[in-house]
Formats: sequence, structure tokens, C-alpha cells
Amino acid sequence: MKRMLRIAKVSLLAVAVLAVLAIGCGLGFRAYRQQLGARALAIQSPNGVEEGMYVKIGGIDQWIQIRGEDRSNPVILFVHGGPGGSTLPMSSGWQPWAKYFTVVQWDQRGAGRTFRMTGESVAATMTLAQMTQDGVEVAEFLRAYLHKDRIVLIGHSWGSFLGIHIVKQRPDLFHAYVGTGQVVGRQTFEKQFDLVVARLKGLAQAADNKQALTELAAISVAPGVSMTKPDIVEKWAKALSLPPIEAFQPVGPIPPAFMPDFSLLDWYYWQRGLSFSATHLRGRNGPMVHSDLWSLGTDFSIPVFFFEGTEDIVTPIEPAYAYFEQIKAPRKEFVKFEGGEHFIPFDRPDEFLAQLIAHVRSAF
Repeated sequence: MKRMLRIAKVSLLAVAVLAVLAIGCGLGFRAYRQQLGARALAIQSPNGVEEGMYVKIGGIDQWIQIRGEDRSNPVILFVHGGPGGSTLPMSSGWQPWAKYFTVVQWDQRGAGRTFRMTGESVAATMTLAQMTQDGVEVAEFLRAYLHKDRIVLIGHSWGSFLGIHIVKQRPDLFHAYVGTGQVVGRQTFEKQFDLVVARLKGLAQAADNKQALTELAAISVAPGVSMTKPDIVEKWAKALSLPPIEAFQPVGPIPPAFMPDFSLLDWYYWQRGLSFSATHLRGRNGPMVHSDLWSLGTDFSIPVFFFEGTEDIVTPIEPAYAYFEQIKAPRKEFVKFEGGEHFIPFDRPDEFLAQLIAHVRSAF
């Protein structure tokens, strides 16, 4: 018995040592890849800018990152989606953008490094009105800090819904608005629901699952039912192994896991911020369902561009186009990315940049 105990202790010690060595090697390899990434993404030009900082916005410290090869270039403020989906770890594909634009990423209230600083103390302020004001203050800061009269706002997904509110409130701060994965309001998610149910019906038909077909048919017959029967969709999405509609693979020289200057603690708060923001801003009680862009009016005093993937199932193209058709602006363009899905700034960054140059930068 004593011999067996000694063998067990030695075995456990060996396993612990191997585990420590494996973790150490993994961390060392990650640090090495991050160093390589930092060199690849470094801004080398003498008139460039590469900064990250906390700025007092809306009464709290909020994180922004500024990168560009020439300070004289137009400034882009990228308003991320999610809600809570900070773009910092997945934006290495934007490196070519830095040649033509100064790109600003902003971790919104409740997201990423901003959430790391504040935690859940901002829960009561997670409102569309407050975050609209935050966006206005970020734009005002950037104008002063980068010495620009106006800037370009790109809004993605939730950020497109928030972005329209921001430019509507203070159009004088912006040169142009670019929406991608454009959310209009309830109509967007009703169309999304229809597409998801159609996919599930196809999977159920292929599997000859009569129960699934019956339950899915029952929730798709009445208009507006999408907001009251998500439990059925979730049930059959799991049972029929529907791939996550928001899954994507970012394109760029640095995989998100090895993004430089993004620690494991940053990843922890990135995930927590995503969950926290979703609790307050998504779902049946969120502002994207209980309000829509139509209520803000369709007159804009700045150019408006929509860059939309034709195969986007998260924020389908049809509601965005219907809204765009009614927009009155000094200039407007609806650019379709054939075969593109929801994350075209990340999985087709070079094509996205080409359209930014053609439609936005050419106006400067």
C-alpha cells in the first residue's frame, strides 16, 4: 500500500510538472508570436501615429486606439458591434488601411478595456441615449486631438444602429457615414428570424424530423412571432446542429490569439464585456428591437454609404436596402459585396478598403 501511494505521488508530481512545462511553453510561444506580430504591425512612417489611451468619455475612462501612417489622412472612427464586441484583437487585416486613413477603434461603454476599467458599475448607464452621447464625445475628442474638422464614422452591426444615432445627433462632426451589417430595427431581426427558420426547415427536411418541421411551421406563420418564440429556434438549432450564424474567420497577418499588446487578461474582460453588454442591449428588451431608425427620419446632411454582404444572415440586406432607398443625402451609395456575409470588414478587409478608397477617400 505504501509503495502504491509513493508511486501515485510521484505520478501526480510528474503530471503537475508536465502541465507547468506545457503552460510555460504555450505562454512562451504566444509571447514570441506577439513579438513577431508587433513588428509586422508597427507604424514606421515619421508622420504616423500609433497610440492607445484611456479618455474621459461620458464620465468614465474609455479606451481608444489610434493607428495611421500619415496624420494628414482622413480619420475613421470604427464603432464596433456586439454589442460589446471590441474589435481590437481581430483587426490585423486593417493594416493596409493605415496607409490611407487614420483608424480609431473605440471600446464602448461595457466593452473590452473600457469594461476592464469600470466593471459592472456602469450597468445603469447602458442605454442607447448614453452611448450615443459617448460617441459624440469620442468624435469631439478626436477632432481636437488629431486636428480635424470632421471625421468618418463606420458603424458595424450594433455599431451601425448606434452610429446612425450618433451622426443624426451631431452631423457637424462627421464627413460621412458608412454602415455595414446595417441594423434598421425590429425589421432586421424579423427577417433574420425568417432566414434562420428556413435554414432549420431545410435541415429538418433532410433529417426527416417531422416534430421539428411541425414546431417550426407553427412559429413562422404569424407575423412578428420571431420576437416571442426564440426558444423553439434555439431548441432546434442545437438539435439539428445549425452552425452559429455569427461565426467567422478574420483575415489578417496576425490571428486574434496572438494579437500584440492583447493579454490573456484582456481576453478575459473581452468575453465578460461581450456577455455584460448583451444582457443590457440585446434580445427582446433591447433598443434595437424596441426602436428603429425610421423614427429618426431619413434626411441626412452628410454623405451616406451602406456596404452590405448579399449573404448576411445576421443583419439581412433587405431591411437595410428598404431604409436606404428612403434616405435623402447630399450623396448616397449602396455597395453590395456579392457572397459577403456579416463580417466583411474582417473577413474581406482588402475589398472593404478598396470601396472606402473609391467612395469615401476620393471625396477628400
